[in-house]
Amino acid sequence: MDTRVYPNPQLLVNGEWRAARAGRTIPIVNPASGATIGALAYAEKTDLDEALEAAAKGFAVWKKVSAYERSKIMRKAANLLRERIDLVAMLMTMEQGKTLAEAKAEINNGADTIDWFAEEGRRAYGRVIPARAEGVYQLVIKEPVGPVAAFTPWNFPINQIVRKLSAALAAGCSIIVKAPEETPASPAELIRAFVDAGVPPGAVGLVYGDPAAISSYLIPHPVIRKISFTGSTVVGKQLAALAGLHMKRATMELGGHAPVIVFDDADVAVAAKVMAASKFRNAGQVCISPTRFLVQEGVYDAFVEAFVANTKRLKVGDGLENGTTMGALANPRRTTAMDVNLEDATKHGGKVKTGGHRIGEKGNFYEPTVVTELANDAKAMNEEPFGPMAIINPFKSFDDAVAEANRLPFGLAAYAWTKSAKTANAIASQVETGMISINHVGLGIPEVPFGGVKDSGYGSEGGSEAIEPYLNPKFVTQAGL
Repeated sequence: MDTRVYPNPQLLVNGEWRAARAGRTIPIVNPASGATIGALAYAEKTDLDEALEAAAKGFAVWKKVSAYERSKIMRKAANLLRERIDLVAMLMTMEQGKTLAEAKAEINNGADTIDWFAEEGRRAYGRVIPARAEGVYQLVIKEPVGPVAAFTPWNFPINQIVRKLSAALAAGCSIIVKAPEETPASPAELIRAFVDAGVPPGAVGLVYGDPAAISSYLIPHPVIRKISFTGSTVVGKQLAALAGLHMKRATMELGGHAPVIVFDDADVAVAAKVMAASKFRNAGQVCISPTRFLVQEGVYDAFVEAFVANTKRLKVGDGLENGTTMGALANPRRTTAMDVNLEDATKHGGKVKTGGHRIGEKGNFYEPTVVTELANDAKAMNEEPFGPMAIINPFKSFDDAVAEANRLPFGLAAYAWTKSAKTANAIASQVETGMISINHVGLGIPEVPFGGVKDSGYGSEGGSEAIEPYLNPKFVTQAGL
């Protein structure tokens, strides 16, 4: 692939695509080749001040646009994104490492998310409350909360942004997006679709730079009224504390360590096939990735055999090459983390059934890995591996599975497989999680809630719940004179 097609992503400030005022840039590296493919504009305080001023002015304009007109602009942006899918997918694969098929699926889901929120904005209804006295009207009016600051990671460069961006714009808010520095071009194309669709200057801003410096400057700033963050629990707690200190609304979608509970009566062949595909999607760099597989003793051996067989069928390679089913890890940190987890797993008695090694000397490629019978005190049993590593352990009873599923402080996603409606209802009730998918993979589509509990955060970034944090309910009571 000719790397000259990769752009040098710029900032978007007050409707203008431009370099940083100080001219600073940082390199962008292709994770499949290790080659530098572009340079990214790096925002500093002057750029942030301009972005904040623009967001305040943009909010004043955008909030006055009717929900009907906002919806039309957003739907146009969704269509533009679909029309540009081949370009955007190529850029995403070049900067993030996932396969073209995965990139295109992410972009299509992103366009669907825009359409969903475009319609939700038209249905952000208030209400009339019956009054106690004649001639009194009591109204609840939904108003946009104000300018938003959004902070997103590199694993899903478009989908992590599009939920925040679409919810904010649908509600009538302006937004400054701090997009991921390692994967900047595809988010820029997402936002370009909105600009080209007619979103007014300042209603959307895009910056990159030092994540800690930008968040510590934007969150306390009086212009910003809400933040939304997707990332690690450690960082999320710091940002939530900062937001709380300044009375800012916050939505937090943080880390997970999703259990998969496979009961004796499950369809083992289907469960192993579906879960292997889900586990190694995006090379396991997914916050809702199934990671801790808890399999009942009666089907344990059969499940391990089937899961390993499905894992071995994966073809690892450059995501731009035909036939590749798992691309490179997004950065060298992830391959190092995999090595650390595997070394620790072997020390704790884990059995490596397949994988466990880096591939080649160029790029961030790692074998899809399956480890069984891993002790609970192993690193990977307590910290999300966030890579192509599945852990499969046996369990005896229903209560044993629930205890292990709930053992960790995380509660983002969970999965279960059973043919028993009674068991399905019981496991859905007892697992502490924000989302659970039983007998299929049904998470992350626009119309359903997306969020966690416990250390996995709070608030939803999907479904009808997602727009509410961007709206203030104002109570108006009026008596006739």
